[in-house]
Amino acid sequence: MNISSKLLENAVNALATLPGIGKKSALRLALHLLQRDKDSVQSFCAAISGMRNNIRFCKKCHNLSDGDLCAVCASHRREHSLVCVVESIKDAMAIENTQQYNGVYHILGGIISPIEGIGPNDLNIQSLVERVNSGEVKEIVMALSPSIEGDTTIFYISKLLKDADVKISTIARGVSFGGELEYTDELTLGRSIVSRIPYKNE
Repeated sequence: MNISSKLLENAVNALATLPGIGKKSALRLALHLLQRDKDSVQSFCAAISGMRNNIRFCKKCHNLSDGDLCAVCASHRREHSLVCVVESIKDAMAIENTQQYNGVYHILGGIISPIEGIGPNDLNIQSLVERVNSGEVKEIVMALSPSIEGDTTIFYISKLLKDADVKISTIARGVSFGGELEYTDELTLGRSIVSRIPYKNE
């Protein structure tokens, strides 16, 4: 790609590092930014910089947060005795978009996968156990992707909590086995949360 300006070329190369953005799309975005006034471009850059430098992880659920607690954990309108355990922040966002769930979350940061070298100690499992042991949690909804790794993670966590006074349920299998939770349509995912079923640790 022949670009007359080295500064523009640098901007295109930077934008092209984003997922799903090729060189042509990056050039189109760079030229669009050039056509906007300097104040709006500076605001755009400040928003990206502020996100990267200042965003935190919630001390309670490990979701993205502007402070010590995320908006969900800090809300008095949420049902804090109901905790939905998910693999990733994207999965929590997907469930929020269904508008069918009013509890709180716990983001594991992945699922147990020996093939990929991910064990229980690599995930936010111990902090989940501590939340349950605090006595505040009455039910845990295991909303992990329906796969061998997801089922293994559910089984492991349920073993850790077998003596705890907490109900463990899983999302209904409206979500196809082997599917990614974040790509499931909102209607199916919402129904799966509402129609959750008790988990039998056998």
